Amino acid sequence: MNIEIRTDKNIQGSERLIGYVRAELMQEFQRYSERITHFSVHLSDENGEKTGDHDKRCMIEARPAGLKPVAVTHKAANIDFSIHGAIDKLKRSLEHLYEKKDHHRGGLPEYIDVDDDLDVKEA
Repeated sequence: MNIEIRTDKNIQGSERLIGYVRAELMQEFQRYSERITHFSVHLSDENGEKTGDHDKRCMIEARPAGLKPVAVTHKAANIDFSIHGAIDKLKRSLEHLYEKKDHHRGGLPEYIDVDDDLDVKEA
């Protein structure tokens, strides 16, 4: 799993910050480590030197193997909240994507008991 982290001119991309983001991504997405080939993270401060609510932005793009990339963005009052908000959104998006892919339509719905005397016709 390749992780690329970039910052804009208003956020210092220190080794500590990069290590923190890498550790959080590895921890949160370890169950998908075989399915995701690349993460691209971009951290920015939209107001620059001015302060403001929700001006720190984190965009994360994940590239699942064999599927289209999934990108999410989260804005918050500080970098930590923006990172965790984006990670939470990405987790939900990927879970939905994989659930949809793994449980495609067709077959019997889960709530039908096949032992009942129902006339179920196969497609």
